Amino acid sequence: MAAPVEPAMRKRVLRVVFISLLLDLISFTFILPLFPSLLEFYRSQEAPVEFSSSNKSPSILAHILTYLNAYKASFSRPIDSRYDIVLLGGALGSLFSLLQALASPIIGTLSDRYGRRTALLFSMTGNILSVLLWVCATDFRTFLLSRVVGGLSEGNVQLAIAIATDISDEKQRGATMALVGICFSISFTFGPALGAWLSTISSVKANPFATAAGFSLFLIVTETLYLYFCLPETLPSKVASAKLNGAPNGTNGSAKAKPSSITTEKKVASKPFVRTNSHFLLNLTHLGFILFFSGMEFSLPFMTFDLFGYTSAKNGRLLGYMGLVASILQGGVTRRLPPLLSVRIGVVSCLLALFLLARINTVGGLYAATTLLAVTTATVVTGLNALSSFEAGEDERGGKLGNLRSWGQLGRGVGPLLFTSVYWWAGREVAYTIGGMGVLAVSTIVFFGLKTPKGMEGKKLKDVKVEEVEL
Repeated sequence: MAAPVEPAMRKRVLRVVFISLLLDLISFTFILPLFPSLLEFYRSQEAPVEFSSSNKSPSILAHILTYLNAYKASFSRPIDSRYDIVLLGGALGSLFSLLQALASPIIGTLSDRYGRRTALLFSMTGNILSVLLWVCATDFRTFLLSRVVGGLSEGNVQLAIAIATDISDEKQRGATMALVGICFSISFTFGPALGAWLSTISSVKANPFATAAGFSLFLIVTETLYLYFCLPETLPSKVASAKLNGAPNGTNGSAKAKPSSITTEKKVASKPFVRTNSHFLLNLTHLGFILFFSGMEFSLPFMTFDLFGYTSAKNGRLLGYMGLVASILQGGVTRRLPPLLSVRIGVVSCLLALFLLARINTVGGLYAATTLLAVTTATVVTGLNALSSFEAGEDERGGKLGNLRSWGQLGRGVGPLLFTSVYWWAGREVAYTIGGMGVLAVSTIVFFGLKTPKGMEGKKLKDVKVEEVEL
């Protein structure tokens, strides 16, 4: 076990993690509101040409649209053609999540072996390549390749959590995880709006979205340079090795050695690590929750259109409201809650929201359910990340957190497809009721299967130290 982290160094690293993750997530969310118009651009550009030409074999996009039309035809209820682009966007989202499910454990394990900083910089290299391909994506094939590269290389979130865990003790862990959640809420509140605005600026005729892609590339390159020059290594074994060799504290090697370090000079004897909760149970909880939550999340625009005739702008305001409420909760409430309590509050809120969505007929009811979903967004994943970090030793955190993310991404890859299938087969009431029953099963695990990690039993909220991070 490593000795405590010096307060000044902890604040410095948290500042770097917060700023870099904010840049990364804002860049990531640029593309979210652009999917409909972006995919419509590629469909109008490629599909008619391919279907009208007998000398050319159908393009990748034409093949995908053929399969999606066959999928639509399998439903007893007709699916309007306006959903074609939404289904295509959902398919690409599922592909990205499934690739993340494959890559996350590998990235986490590599960070345990070679260091957080090294793994993060390699991940950023893949991110730069992915966004660069988007800038050059004048056809759907190049755009698809950019999503594949991005899915296989994106590791910023899990590595940011691992770094934050490395420099936090048990009393600081919940507050630190909430800081990561705040980055998510801020980014998903402002990133999509900025991306939509940038898409109105045309700079390259062959790619109308090059301006948004170019600014996204600028943010990613800026983040990479910032990490290279400002982020020290935090993996305890690497820090200890560097100190023994008299090397600088996990920097890029260009700076002179400094007396300050991630940990103090005192060495603490290692003890066998004892787990309170199995990682299998934590991963299963994450999978089950994300499976139903992501399915509901993906189907929400369909429901608001069917019930209230919501446009994309009104859906954007609804999601913006949810992000704003989640940001306030994470900044003022979640970071003060013990992780298990945070998860329990979140799954109960999600359960209530799903049963409410199955029955609402008014806009007021919709916003009440959205408020409950904001509570869920602010609590569950943050709490599960904190619990998983408590159950991992110093040199296995990256791998364990990567596995947790992998199971969640598997749920995010499959959930929308399953949930929307039930939505179109059986209707809104049945779909959201089944979703509620699924979350009820997850709640049973959370309340009766998960326990407070050892060392935190009996602590009241006032006993949990919450540090302010000067950004």
